[in-house]
Amino acid sequence: MAAKMELAPLRPWDDFCPEMGRFAKPEFGDLTKWNNRVISNLLYYQTNYFAVAVVVCLIVGFLNPFGMFLGGAVVTLVFMGSVWAGENQATVKNFKRKNPTLFIVGVMAASYFLLSLCGGVMVFIFGITFPLLLILIHASLRMRNIKNRLESNIEGVGLKKTPMGIIMDLLDQQEEKMSKVRDFIESKLKE
Repeated sequence: MAAKMELAPLRPWDDFCPEMGRFAKPEFGDLTKWNNRVISNLLYYQTNYFAVAVVVCLIVGFLNPFGMFLGGAVVTLVFMGSVWAGENQATVKNFKRKNPTLFIVGVMAASYFLLSLCGGVMVFIFGITFPLLLILIHASLRMRNIKNRLESNIEGVGLKKTPMGIIMDLLDQQEEKMSKVRDFIESKLKE
């Protein structure tokens, strides 16, 4: 059953940026656990992340409107082209699934190269890369909570579709959907 797309609610800012006790260094040795934390936070706080990115983009866009428009258009076109290539080329699809971070770095590097030809490197760094870096740092450091895990499992099963869920699908980051829910339910029953 396909769900209609809905916007995730804006989470309270004291939940988004609580006291330092809710932040912890990710386990760099366990990439699967770190990836799950990032994906869960991206799904749960997606509207907050969007708001932060919009504020930074508005500031940069105010200072250099044409550069920001050009930068956004280039990154969007490169991302759409890479997703298209990932859907139509088996080697790109496997690379995207196994190395999502390198895939995004490749998209950003290609965007940087194209923007450097147009002279828009500073706009790229401050208007596009900086908000993405802020989001990645927060998603990596913010520890998950029960609501966060439940929301990402509901999203993973397909009961609810949000913009970030669609982006995760395009990046092949929605893993075995039913097994995630089963594992989550089993872990909660054991507690």
